[in-house]
Amino acid sequence: MKLGMFMMPLHSPETPIETMLAQDREAIILADELGYSEAWVGEHYTSNIEPIPNPLQFMATLIHQTKQIKFATGVLNLPQHHPATIAGDVAQFDYLSNGRFIMGIGPGGLVSDMELFGLRDKNRAEMTVESLEIIHKIWASDPPYNISGKYWNVKLDETINPRLGFGPQLKPLQKPFPPVGISVMSPASSTARQAGERGWSVVSANFIADRVVKSHWEQYVIGCENAGRPIDPLQWRVARSVFVGESDEQVRDYIYDPKSSYSQYYDYIIDDMDSFNMRNILAPSKDTPNEDITVEKCLDWMVLSGSPKTVLDKLVAFVDYLGVPFGTLLQTHTEWDKPELHKRSMSLLAQEVMPKFQDYCRNYKK
Repeated sequence: MKLGMFMMPLHSPETPIETMLAQDREAIILADELGYSEAWVGEHYTSNIEPIPNPLQFMATLIHQTKQIKFATGVLNLPQHHPATIAGDVAQFDYLSNGRFIMGIGPGGLVSDMELFGLRDKNRAEMTVESLEIIHKIWASDPPYNISGKYWNVKLDETINPRLGFGPQLKPLQKPFPPVGISVMSPASSTARQAGERGWSVVSANFIADRVVKSHWEQYVIGCENAGRPIDPLQWRVARSVFVGESDEQVRDYIYDPKSSYSQYYDYIIDDMDSFNMRNILAPSKDTPNEDITVEKCLDWMVLSGSPKTVLDKLVAFVDYLGVPFGTLLQTHTEWDKPELHKRSMSLLAQEVMPKFQDYCRNYKK
């Protein structure tokens, strides 16, 4: 069981953009110092509170500020880009980071981005698969390129000039290509099954009920079995909101304050899920009425919070419910409205909770 970080990132609209970006960079630098294995950063073009349109560009500023942490796109929304652009950008980042890169992909989840790029009525899941296939074909071949698809075509055969170096696209440092992880959110996700079939890792979103997370593993196993691939729990990453403090009382006083970044986070998530008519994925029962799915209930259901002992107990109960220790716990980053509390939470999680949790998972018996 490894520990990583996932950041959308999500901030208060009152926070200046330069402060948002500086804080997000500081969080990843601290995660590296604490031994977090990876940091996932989202892509959003049309949001002033999720202010990173280009996660590769953002993460490139951190390569020489960190020592060991791997960088992951959380995610590259492939329908929004031409595959040749992604192929070149990812290959360059893979070299710059000396292979410290995980290629997180997805269909996109921000409705305003979908409108901006003209994707609201498109089959974005199908586009995501086609884009990745084209990217891998580019990396696996040399010019001339003549790759045809339903949504994109890659053609380069008339202007090749070997003497001038014209023609070849850059291939990544990691061979044959960087590891792929795909985000999943919906119950019994067909994307999770597809990940198992294709050998991708799967990343379960943090703002979904435990029952939905469990359904992702069930579908992933089906996909592996369909393709005759080994079933490897290490390929399953689960993002969760985790906040550790000195005592249960201290944490509760902070988390449940309506002004806390956690309360604001789930207030945002509820509205966001309503835009997809998917509020129910936040609830522990699919029969829970929407009006019963409140910010306070989401904090109860989905934030693993408390003292180190309490958080450890909650993580153990979570794994027991899932029935399998997954590969990486991705702690969800929220705005550091109280920086010292958030930094202390990261330290306590990495240094006091995770060693014991890892021991439990290492010796896990169903």
